[in-house]
Amino acid sequence: MSTKQLGKFETEVEIPEDVQVTYKSNMLEISGPLGKTHKSFKKIPVDISISDGKVSLKAVGTRNKNYAIMNTARSIIRNLCEGVIEGYTIKMKIVFSHFPITVKADEKTVLIENFQGERAARKTKIWGKTKVVPKGDDVIITGHVLTDVTQTAAEIENNSRVKNKDHRVFLDGIYKFEKKKGIEK
Repeated sequence: MSTKQLGKFETEVEIPEDVQVTYKSNMLEISGPLGKTHKSFKKIPVDISISDGKVSLKAVGTRNKNYAIMNTARSIIRNLCEGVIEGYTIKMKIVFSHFPITVKADEKTVLIENFQGERAARKTKIWGKTKVVPKGDDVIITGHVLTDVTQTAAEIENNSRVKNKDHRVFLDGIYKFEKKKGIEK
């Protein structure tokens, strides 16, 4: 390969001003105004170094697979940096036709009660330091780690899925309708 082609196997991510990034023994720690988070790069084959307010990434090999892994690592780091500055919000809508669904949130679980008249509440795990706030017919999920926020929303949506009935007729459930950057109060 020529040096021009090898240059595509290296990239950099700018670190915003009020974000501190440290990398020690395959663990990347990022802290900012909204909080602190970490990501393990033990199983992601990328060489990482931090200097002059930039995170430098270098692919381990020269195949397209290595190029794709490097760019995935770049987007993970960029999302973590954006998250500790702005945060993420997902809004979900509670939809029901006959039995009114109620949603309650504790520290680590979300309870979906009276789903299609069921007596036992359905429980869903809250990932990381994500906050879940039910407001009327909406459920607002906020946090500073994108993967935790989206995983919590996905599990709530999957846990309120209609089973053993025609899903075209029985539309009850909790559905995501908005995803944006920034934490909504």
